[in-house]
Amino acid sequence: MPIHRRCLLALLGSGIAAPALAQAPAMSRQTAYSFNFATLDGGKLALGEHTGKPILVVNTASQCGYTPQLAGLQKLWALYRDRGLLIVGVPSNDFGGQEPGGPVEINKTAHDEYGVSFPLAAKAGVKGPTAHPFYKWAALERPGEGPRWNFHKYLIGRDGRIAAVFATQVEPTDTRVIAAIEKELL
Repeated sequence: MPIHRRCLLALLGSGIAAPALAQAPAMSRQTAYSFNFATLDGGKLALGEHTGKPILVVNTASQCGYTPQLAGLQKLWALYRDRGLLIVGVPSNDFGGQEPGGPVEINKTAHDEYGVSFPLAAKAGVKGPTAHPFYKWAALERPGEGPRWNFHKYLIGRDGRIAAVFATQVEPTDTRVIAAIEKELL
């Protein structure tokens, strides 16, 4: 009979603890809104200032075959910024050494050649142990979907989580990108 008594006590104990566990708040997970980027001009871009709004984060490079995508990103910015979309360009030299310059050279390409007016972060790593903390977080959130080249796109949803990922080859004005942005702007 002592075994039955132990079982009965265990069952009673779990019945008492279960309601308390059910009411315990869920552990909060980190979101994209936790991160900051240094800006190309030496300031700070806090993603948390855009909480509840979608953000498109794109690693850029000035000397890449995909650099003309800056024009498409600028079109998206012009079309959706008033509705709350933030676009952040993150210059990176991680792929093919295609962003060798500093702020002056990056600005010349982005602003003078492509008319970019969306925020540009300071040059940062986007892969491996030297990656910016945002990119380390994104790699954990979406394993296997990290940047493999320049102009990889992460769309952060209104909840601060990654809503969509678009490979380098997907143009910023592709209907899939536009549909995903519009879904987050609703």
